[in-house]
Amino acid sequence: MKIRRGYFDGPAGQIHFRVAGERGEPLVLLHQSPLSSTQFEAVMPGLVGAGFHALALDMPGFGMSDAAHDGATLDDYAAIVAPALAMQGWSDAYLVGHHTGAVVAAVHAAKHPKSVRKLVLNGFPVLSRAERDHFATFYFGPKTPQADGSHLITAWQNRLRSTPGWSDIGLMHRYTVEALHRGATNWKAFPLVIGADLEGVLQALQVPTLLFTNTGEDLYDSTRRTHAMRPDFFAYAELQGGSHDIIDEQPDNWVREVVRFLRG
Repeated sequence: MKIRRGYFDGPAGQIHFRVAGERGEPLVLLHQSPLSSTQFEAVMPGLVGAGFHALALDMPGFGMSDAAHDGATLDDYAAIVAPALAMQGWSDAYLVGHHTGAVVAAVHAAKHPKSVRKLVLNGFPVLSRAERDHFATFYFGPKTPQADGSHLITAWQNRLRSTPGWSDIGLMHRYTVEALHRGATNWKAFPLVIGADLEGVLQALQVPTLLFTNTGEDLYDSTRRTHAMRPDFFAYAELQGGSHDIIDEQPDNWVREVVRFLRG
């Protein structure tokens, strides 16, 4: 299966995308920080095989997309979804987001419910004080180069420490290089996620929504807590084990749960 790439014009510049499939049901995928649409390459074949036309976006300042303007808000990040749909000629689509992408997806769905058939929030950060303190121990600012190359070691150690139990060194290398590639801008959405009124966003959702997690990821407790906010409205699913890189770790299981909800 071939994954094609291209660009469309977003509100603040060009947005890079990956797309797979031809005439399937429309599906938009939004990635975690500090990665890009490459995060979904392992699952796009499975999604296409299940009958979806999968469009994965690089959010502003990530991957190969132009950066958002200074002072951008979560609304500005979410503003790329509407032109993505228009570019494809879609009036609506299924929407799946992971971590930062889940927040951006929820912001879009809360404001534009008619454009979202169903919503999957994979790892959602309604954080406790202890969780905020934990994430504060990781460096999410710009990656300032040092003459001795120590910034490269810091980035590598940061990535390994954030994913305990995940031993695929090749993927750790890919994730680290990708984070460094846009290190001046791909951290900027994270403080917005931490500081946002996410409970207000969740209460505003009107579209069928799945809270999806796995027992080994760092937002497992947070996602369960999020589901408990509206247990009669939100569906819930979890996978066993893994980390926040569950999409690469268990692609077949991930596709199975997402498709089960979207088609249910």
